[in-house]
Amino acid sequence: MASIGLWNIARERPDLVAIIGPDGTELTYGELAAATNRYARGLRALGLKPGDSIVFLLPNGSEVPVLYFAATQIGLYVVAVNWHLVGPEVAYILRDSGAKAFVAHERFAEVAAAAAVESGLDERGRFAVGRVPGFRPLAELGTGQPDTPPEERTTGAPMLYTSGTTGRPKGVRRALTGQDPDQVPPMAAGFFGFFGLAPFDGHVHLCGSPLYHTAVLNFVTISVQLGHPAVLMDRWDPERMLALIERYRVTHTHMVPTQFHRLLALPPEVRSRYDVSSLRAAIHGAAPCPVQTKRRMLDWWGPVVIEYYAATEGGGTVITGPDWLAKPGSVGRPWPGSVVRILDEQGAQLPPGEPGLVYLRMGTSTFEYHHDPEKTRSARSGDLFTLGDIGYLDPDGYLFLLDRKADVIISGGVNIYPAEIESELACHPKVADVAVFGVPHDDWGEEIKAVVQPADGVPATPDLTAELLTFAATRLAKFKLPRTIDYLPTLPRDPNGKLHKRTLRAPYWADRERVI
Repeated sequence: MASIGLWNIARERPDLVAIIGPDGTELTYGELAAATNRYARGLRALGLKPGDSIVFLLPNGSEVPVLYFAATQIGLYVVAVNWHLVGPEVAYILRDSGAKAFVAHERFAEVAAAAAVESGLDERGRFAVGRVPGFRPLAELGTGQPDTPPEERTTGAPMLYTSGTTGRPKGVRRALTGQDPDQVPPMAAGFFGFFGLAPFDGHVHLCGSPLYHTAVLNFVTISVQLGHPAVLMDRWDPERMLALIERYRVTHTHMVPTQFHRLLALPPEVRSRYDVSSLRAAIHGAAPCPVQTKRRMLDWWGPVVIEYYAATEGGGTVITGPDWLAKPGSVGRPWPGSVVRILDEQGAQLPPGEPGLVYLRMGTSTFEYHHDPEKTRSARSGDLFTLGDIGYLDPDGYLFLLDRKADVIISGGVNIYPAEIESELACHPKVADVAVFGVPHDDWGEEIKAVVQPADGVPATPDLTAELLTFAATRLAKFKLPRTIDYLPTLPRDPNGKLHKRTLRAPYWADRERVI
């Protein structure tokens, strides 16, 4: 039986294609392994050691998996940064993660250069794909080093950033395992097994979403480890996706409901133009999927549409297309090794059909929120953790979600954290109080709404809206900016200062069923 694992496959089948870049350029397993080895040696030469962090600010391309595998074979934490962020936001992550190296693409040169300077990162650790002021060419990393694996290899880990209690993002950091990088963790192969994906077996993965997302990065790296070539898209386009599925006989892909909406919006003659019969698993998560949208995708693509419920912190549940048709609206049953419990506010387990907080455990895996012990503590009940979602289990053990975390906005599959936006808008002298939440959007699911209480004597005018949005644009990434701002003389807070955001949000959803 053929071995799995990047470096094992590279030794046994070096000419097998591992990565197909957005421009169609192919990278074989032999080439991929050689590049990862040179970069790993280069990072070691810079002084990086197990437990240190490296940050990427890169679009989808072969550089991401090459650098990921280079870093994780020498025990580094890999932080893939959302390239919509602005300079101060990237600088915060560089500082918070303790980054010793930073690799950026020239597409994001202005942000990268500003973030590197503000964070104080040593210039020796700055590398660029293309030209970025103050950065060395990435090609110089590992120059003159052999392309054999470095000595003292140990497995690193991704470190993804999620919301903190103060609105600042927090890194989800797992203890390093000390495993040999040539040994693919059983959990990785087992996870793909939930979707019927075995090693090799003619599988081809298509990546159409940004690789800074947790699940997207996991699907690409696990695919490569299991001998599944990964086809990368730089910018997702619905017809382009269909063309790539047909051209490369794609078997599996990871999607969000917004992409389903865009695919279904194509004219019927365009949809029927492409052969998608090779698909075995169109896996979706990250955001709620309207029932009707999912039914239409199942009608078109067949029972290959599979949903799961999980998060950066872990998971989760999974449900196949046929099971979903029997249990519409469910996100499935716990996958093997995962535990799902519904608890009340006191931590007592609730019976089937009774809603409460959804708690999870993924095997024996643990994590902590980097530099946020209070968030870590408050998310746990014993060895279980919660994302703050409300749901129930039916008598057959299927999970149904009734509400999301109270405040998090999910727009186009992207989590947006209102506390961060509120804290920035509250800095403006003309704002006395502010609340940010999601309101309905037909395509994205939700869009960002801000409700502002103006400072005394400040009129609520279109000029004020323009001023606030301009101010926010200098402090927040574009995708975090409110699309509209409404005004109230006073925001509803109780005597303890708690904001009743549900009261504010309700009128905007009065004639719509909020999809959870």
